[in-house]
Formats: sequence, structure tokens, C-alpha cells
Amino acid sequence: MPRIIMGVESSCDETGVGLVRLHDDGTVELLADEVASSVDQHARFGGVVPEVASRAHLEAMVPTVRRAFGAAGLTLSDVDAIAVTAGPGLAGALLVGVSAAKAYAAALEVPLYGVNHLVGHIAVDTLQHGPLPTPSLALLVSGGHTQLLRVDDIAGKITEIGSTVDDAAGEAYDKVARVLDLPYPGGPPIDKAAREGDPKAIAFPRGMTGPRDPAFDFSFSGLKTAVARWVEGAQARGEDIPVADVAASFQEAVADVLTAKAVRAATDSGIGTLVISGGVAANSRLSGLAAQRCAEAGIELRVPRPRLCTDNGAMIAALGAHLVAAGCEPSPLDLSANPALPVSTVCV
Repeated sequence: MPRIIMGVESSCDETGVGLVRLHDDGTVELLADEVASSVDQHARFGGVVPEVASRAHLEAMVPTVRRAFGAAGLTLSDVDAIAVTAGPGLAGALLVGVSAAKAYAAALEVPLYGVNHLVGHIAVDTLQHGPLPTPSLALLVSGGHTQLLRVDDIAGKITEIGSTVDDAAGEAYDKVARVLDLPYPGGPPIDKAAREGDPKAIAFPRGMTGPRDPAFDFSFSGLKTAVARWVEGAQARGEDIPVADVAASFQEAVADVLTAKAVRAATDSGIGTLVISGGVAANSRLSGLAAQRCAEAGIELRVPRPRLCTDNGAMIAALGAHLVAAGCEPSPLDLSANPALPVSTVCV
């Protein structure tokens, strides 16, 4: 059985390379996790520019690989298998990572696994908390995705039970940050500002929570618009904008809906473990409210540490290790990127 798995992630604006060791008992040990981010290059545009991201991946790939192997004290000849994000993501960015991984796999004559970025966000939790109980429920919250997923088999059976019908939670954070003149990406500055604010100051709407709305789908577009309209109204009246109160009230609305639906989904399904992953999982109010509500419902909550929540190569290597352990067939070397890869497809 292969022992050292290399993971390559390039779906958006982070170039990630991770190295893990798969042990005989199926546990996965993190050896290295190196990331090169191009976020500063996108900040002035208020969002990720695909062409800029692709060029940044191209420039960062080899240096990031070298740093990962240096951190792990390994060489390329130690690699037994390679996993790479095949989708979803930005087409050009994905192609850089897939091309690099194919080249390394061909040169080293090791199997290649083209994997799903979203499932990687779930698999990364096993690096910190050990094997994932099955079934489990995963709440994936990032800049591009907000989904509730039932996990029956991390290597092969993931079922979507709910998703956003418009903006993802992370997108709403970025857009609200822009309204409040806070830096991009919006998650950390809003979280910081919210700590000084009153979450009950403004009664922002909770999207998709009406009696006729789908129980486990999400919507954050209306919330984003409500914040913008509130700020515009205050400005029209010549009032100073209470940034901390707006940030806290907005963040409370997001965390309230996410945690309420996740806990209800777990309870209704009889599932005892909830994993929250993705970049927004690092948000202090989301994790805090989730911990409170999961404790009240008797549900085990697992949240990876913040560095593992954001896009990284370690999560792809971890998923690759689970595929190897399950005896899954490797991907062909003519593997291509799929920007719209469905979450139900774990390995291409």
C-alpha cells in the first residue's frame, strides 16, 4: 500500500502542496502543508481575477513543492501517490495544478488521483480529529460554496442535502465588507469588527427560513442587499455608519441560519457528528454558535483548525490517502479539470 501521498491544490487563489503518511491502521498523518496565496494581487479588484490566479499558480507551483518537501524532510522519490484537485474551481487555475500533478506522476511513475476539492474540505478534518464517524453531516462554508452534505463514505458516497440558491456565505461576507469599506477578503475584517458590535442592533433577515422554503437550502443574496440598503439609508440621513454593529448583526444572521439548518438536518437524519469546514468555518461566531447548539442537541462538533479550513494541499493529500486506503482506482493520465465537478464525484 502506498505510504506517502502528495496533494496539489490550485482551484482558486491558493497554491497548496501537502504531504501525508498513510498508516497501516488507516489513520493519516500530516507531514507538510505549504501554501502560496495570491490574495494580495486580487485585493484591489475586490475579488479573484481568474487570469491573475492562473499566472500566480504557475509561478508558485515549483517553489511551493520544494518548500513542502523541505518541511517534511522528504524527496520526490519518497512519494507513492499523488492527488490533485480536478474540480470544482476556476478552469485555468485547475489546469495548472492538474498539469503539474500529471507531470510529477508520470516522472515518478506513481498513481494519480484527480479528486473533488469540496470533499477535500471534509477529509482534512481527519488530520486533526482522526477517522470520521459514518454517517456524518458536513457543513461546507467557503467563498464559493455553502452546502450541507451527508457523508456515508469519504472515499465514495457523498450526498448533497442542501445548498445555497444564490450567493455563498463567503461571497456575502466579501460584498458586505465592500459596503462597509473593509478589506478583501471580507471574512476576517468583519469577524474582527463584529467583536466590538451588538449582534442584536439591527434585525437583518434570515433567508430561506419561511414555512414554505426548502428546509436545508440557503440564500444570502437578500441579506447582502438588506445590509447595503440599511447603510444607504443611514448615509442618506447623514448618520455615521456603526460598522461594528452592522458587522455583528450581519454575522449573527449568517451564523444563525447556517447552524440552525445544520443542527436540524443532523437531528432529523439521526446523525451524531457535524463537521464544519471551508474558509468561513474559521469564523468565531459560526464556530461558537455551532458549539452551543450542537451541545444542546447532543451532537459531536468537529471543526478543523483555521489553517486547515482554508484551501490547502494537505486536504487534497488527505483525501488521496483515503482513496488509496479504500483501494479506489487511480485516475488516467489524460485526466482533465472539471470546473463544475459535482460533489457526488469524489475521484475522477
